[in-house]
This record gives sequence, structure tokens and C-alpha cells, in this order.
Amino acid sequence: RDVQARMPGYETIVFVVDDGSSDGTARITREAAGAQKVELLVHPINRGLGETERDGFEFLAAQVADDDLVVRLDCDDTHEPEYILSLVNKVNEGFDVVNTSRFQPGGYQKGVNWYRAGISRAANLFMKLMFGMEGIKDFSCGFRAYRGKLVRDSVRVFGNSLLQMRGFGFTSTLEIIVKLHLLGARFAEVPFGLRYDQKASESKMVSSTTMIGYFVMAMLYHAPGGWRGWRKRLVPAYGKSVDEAAAEFAAIRRTKSIPSRFGS
Repeated sequence: RDVQARMPGYETIVFVVDDGSSDGTARITREAAGAQKVELLVHPINRGLGETERDGFEFLAAQVADDDLVVRLDCDDTHEPEYILSLVNKVNEGFDVVNTSRFQPGGYQKGVNWYRAGISRAANLFMKLMFGMEGIKDFSCGFRAYRGKLVRDSVRVFGNSLLQMRGFGFTSTLEIIVKLHLLGARFAEVPFGLRYDQKASESKMVSSTTMIGYFVMAMLYHAPGGWRGWRKRLVPAYGKSVDEAAAEFAAIRRTKSIPSRFGS
């Protein structure tokens, strides 16, 4: 209801993925829906963020239209819905993906201890150096808006290889935008306040697993014939059509024997 109230003039659908939670998320979602249209996907067991994001993208890819917008956020009170409209407005300026950022002027994080804040800064600097994606400073925040067409097309092109790193903790948050970068997506950010002080439970992120995932992804990106080379082939193909890009990636898969998943 809060989302609809903040989005006058837009028809909104709330899609919730309950990743095997024990806090009654599914029940609370159904009870709180009211007149708001809600779609609910429940994992019987906890599968982790990577599997959850993959399931969300695949479900939405089958639902969205070209001119729809998809906003993804965490439901643990750290991502305030008040930023949704600014994300949507920025997409409407001509961008494909708009990220919330703690590191843009006006952005901040509250309730994050010095160690975690330092790790986050270092990790984002590493990602900027490794992937150099124009328009992005905050690579590890998953509160984003995507064009519906890009969500659908990314699943069409990459299939089960959209999130190959889903066995490496929270690495999937980065991998999604890297894969969209391989299609030539245009990125931007809006300033955002991360409210970690409002989080009721401890983070489930295992920093060591996620950091290993970042290093593995950087190696895959820069290796001879790796992801960076894919971009040189996929961007012009996608510029022609999504079918051309899907065919080009299929050709890459045939020559590279690409696994659909890394990690366990």
C-alpha cells in the first residue's frame, strides 16, 4: 500500500520472493496486501540470494512489457520505499538501469560498523577498477530500477547463465549489472540512505564467500576470451535484435563450454 501511495499515476504490482523465511513473510504479505496487487513466490527452504534473484528475474521476464519498470529492493527495512520514485524518474531520463548509491552526494549509510563500512568501500573501489562501468559507484547495493525490456531480454539472451555466480553469496548483486553491461545497458545512480540501523536481524552475508566471488568474477571478466570479450560481440548483436544477441551468446557457449553456475 505504501508503494502505491508513493507512485501516483502508475499501476503497481508488488512481487515478493520469500526465501524459506521463518518469520511469517508469506502470511504477512497476504494479510497486508489489501487492494494492492501482489505476486508471491515461496521457496520451501532457504536457497540464498543468488537463487532468489534468479527466480525473481525469470518470473518477471515472463510477465513484463517493454515499457514496464522493475524496482528491486530488500524487505528488511534497510531499503526505504521513498527512493522508488526517484529511481523511476531517473530511468525515464533515458537510462536502462538506475542504482541507489551511498556514494553519490547526499547518500549515506546509518548503523553500519566501521569494519563493514571499510570493507564495502574497498570492495566497491575494486569493482570500479575491475569493471569500469560508467555511471556506477555503488556496485553492491541491490536497490535498483530496471527497464522491463532489459529484464526480459537478459533472460532470453543468457538463460541459466544470467547468474553463474549464485553459489558465491551476495555476488549475484554485482553479476546482474555486469551481465547487463555486456548487453550495452546505460547506467545511472541516485543518492540513497542505507538504513542498516533498522535491520531487525544480523546480515546473512558471509563476507569471505562474497569477496572470493568478486575475485573469481574479475578473473572471468578479464581472462582471454572472457566476459569482456563477450561484450564486444554481444553489444552490436543486441543492437540489431534480442534474437541476434541470443544467437551470438549461444555461439559463445558452444566454443567456450560455459558452465551455468560456479560455486556450490
